[in-house]
Amino acid sequence: MASGFAAWLRSPAARDYFMSTHFWGPVANWGLPLAAIADLKKDEEVISGSMTTALAAYSTVFMRFAWRVQPRNYLLFACHATNATAQYTQLARFCRYHYFGGKEASLKDAGEVVKETVASAATAVKDAQRKV
Repeated sequence: MASGFAAWLRSPAARDYFMSTHFWGPVANWGLPLAAIADLKKDEEVISGSMTTALAAYSTVFMRFAWRVQPRNYLLFACHATNATAQYTQLARFCRYHYFGGKEASLKDAGEVVKETVASAATAVKDAQRKV
């Protein structure tokens, strides 16, 4: 199997593939899903619902295009499938945060952190006053 693949890599068909838009288009397009995957760690407050919806729809439509075009472009299909998955995940995070109580829960958690910080600061001030 590996020797067959190595032989194909040396063939004119491989050179034609690697010098075509069937290869370089998807390679350039991989920036979108990589950015979407990197954004999964960001705060939900910065997610743009309209842009995420547009990118999810775009990737869903072009997944079908990559599958239907002849010859099939598996690299482009994988790129759009990855992007669609990441965008739908972002869209779920956006909806949970803005419409299903995520914002209130994060504000409540932030309030508790502030209370704990104030209490520990007050304790530190009292300890410092005792030492003086």
